[in-house]
Amino acid sequence: MKDLIDGFQSVAVASVADAVDKVCGKRGYMDASIKPRINDKRVVGPAATVLEAATDEFLPPQHALDLIDEAPRGSVIVISVAGGEPDVAVWGGLMTAGAVANEHAGAILDGGVRDLSEIRRDYGFPVYARDVSPGTTLGRFKTVASQVPVEVGGVVVHPGDIIVADIDGVVVVPKDRAREVLEMSREIDARELEQAKLIIAERSLRKGLAKYGRI
Repeated sequence: MKDLIDGFQSVAVASVADAVDKVCGKRGYMDASIKPRINDKRVVGPAATVLEAATDEFLPPQHALDLIDEAPRGSVIVISVAGGEPDVAVWGGLMTAGAVANEHAGAILDGGVRDLSEIRRDYGFPVYARDVSPGTTLGRFKTVASQVPVEVGGVVVHPGDIIVADIDGVVVVPKDRAREVLEMSREIDARELEQAKLIIAERSLRKGLAKYGRI
């Protein structure tokens, strides 16, 4: 796994998205609304997933809290909310402290994040979220499962799938096709570098497109 994580650290997120299209025959990139809310740090790591659902009970997000402590170091905590996009924060300062203590790579949220000033000031931990909200999940949503398939930003994420994210967006790489996707991503990066050099040398976008057939 470490060699895959290291490999995906060095390829463009756009190339990974294109590679998932080609290798897997389906979209791997999340909706554009799932974007960085704390900083522009790149996130790469295996997904550790949490599912939340609506409730009127005042319950802590226990599955998420346990997973933060129990997931392997370097995990990306992925939280999904069944049945909609809640105008509440499913992540905040204390969960960030736990994630930093356990050396996780980042968090991807199909909901809101709060305590932005604290997270930026004290941790610099990368959080990609649908929105920002001061509201709590208590009395509104509860965690119902962890390490199960979830949907975030229009993409199904399985535990162990590799998350690759930066300011271009968030891409989910299916774990059983990860090596193929990485190889294709590297090939796409290399071709684009050659194509860009040709465009500059020839002073012509058309010539670059004609030779490589890629835009």
